[in-house]
Amino acid sequence: MPRQVDHAGRRRLIAEAVCRLADERGLEGVTLRDVAARAQVSMGAVQRCFRTKEEMLVFALGYIGERIGERVQARLVRSPAQSAGTVLGHAAAEISLLGEEHRAEARVWLAFVAQAAVSQALAGPLTENYGAMQETFTRLISEAGEGGGRAGPLDPQREARTLLALADGLTVHVLIGHLTPREAYDVLHAHLAGLWE
Repeated sequence: MPRQVDHAGRRRLIAEAVCRLADERGLEGVTLRDVAARAQVSMGAVQRCFRTKEEMLVFALGYIGERIGERVQARLVRSPAQSAGTVLGHAAAEISLLGEEHRAEARVWLAFVAQAAVSQALAGPLTENYGAMQETFTRLISEAGEGGGRAGPLDPQREARTLLALADGLTVHVLIGHLTPREAYDVLHAHLAGLWE
């Protein structure tokens, strides 16, 4: 009887290998041969899962985006009794990837963002990821703003876009050593506090 292959599991295994290599070398250092070696599968197995390197990178980007998205959703589920503003703070901190435990993931995410500037295949999924996060942030900002406490009207969509841009910017500043994670958290929390003043 032929052995059954878990194709979805193998694709995830390959995506993890792509992420580890991208963390070490950047995306330009990711080759099909090295991915196969790191994932401990044959080149043929990689090529059966992905026809091209670009297809493999797109899948890996989706994989890392899902991991970040799952953590954000877990934060939303774990804190249903908290205010929308508090939940927004947790979600923004999660996508900023400021914690030491997320440093490798932050390097990989930014490698994909940089490559997406010249690759439409990567830009599309990134745009979708950002769109989903913007929707979540817009909803949370709307809910938090309903409690009042702000002198003027709040544009939830504009504030969500600003928060996403701030999160990415803080990730960069921490990775290059311009800010410490603590300083970045302070900037993020000060911005969020300013939304409700």
